[in-house]
Amino acid sequence: MKVGVFDSGVGGLSVVKSLIEHQLFKEIIYYGDTARVPYGTKDPNTVIRYSLEALEFFNNFNIDLLIIACNTVSAYALVELRKRAHYPVVGVIEPGVQALQNAIKQHDASILIIGTRATINSQRYQSTLKGLGYTNLHAIPTGLFVPLVEEGIFEGKILEEMMNYYFDSLSTPDAIILGCTHFPLISTALRDHFGGVPRLIHSGDAIVEYLAKVQGVVSTHQKTNLSLYASENVEGLRKIAKAWLN
Repeated sequence: MKVGVFDSGVGGLSVVKSLIEHQLFKEIIYYGDTARVPYGTKDPNTVIRYSLEALEFFNNFNIDLLIIACNTVSAYALVELRKRAHYPVVGVIEPGVQALQNAIKQHDASILIIGTRATINSQRYQSTLKGLGYTNLHAIPTGLFVPLVEEGIFEGKILEEMMNYYFDSLSTPDAIILGCTHFPLISTALRDHFGGVPRLIHSGDAIVEYLAKVQGVVSTHQKTNLSLYASENVEGLRKIAKAWLN
């Protein structure tokens, strides 16, 4: 199978990493809208418009499946994308919720949801988890992590200060939903900040599990060919891909 992976920038490479490790697809076409990142500060109509433009890009590649490796797009544009596409379109929110259910059985466990302002304001994670009976939810927009990741900053003093800013008054949660695919790139720093205690719910791992259960996608045991495209600075995308994907 040939799969498309779309993200607002480089963060979707965290999903690509999981797809490659599990050898789910023979070919991956990745497109990052790096010229207009971040999406999390934009209004829903703009997010939908940008997403439909990305769909036109993927229509040139005869893909079998499209993965939306962006929580903001998954929150606001998934319905429209599914209406227009002639292949299945999978977002990351539903897989993330399912992964949380599998990992955390206690409904009174402390769950921290972090993401862009648009994703948090959409209430998609919060309302779905409340509907499943989870009662101890904290949702924080942490959009300033996105430009740090886009700059290739995955650790260090700047990131530590940013985490202090966001999490200073917060108790250590039992689990953290990384509600932006940029955030797995700073997962080590996040885990260390909270003393290694929280369970991190990673969109890449969640989507692999979801594809197997819902879409019936199984490992091909073949080497994956990856093609990288970007609306701007594709060399910057390739540099981060080389560092992250080895």
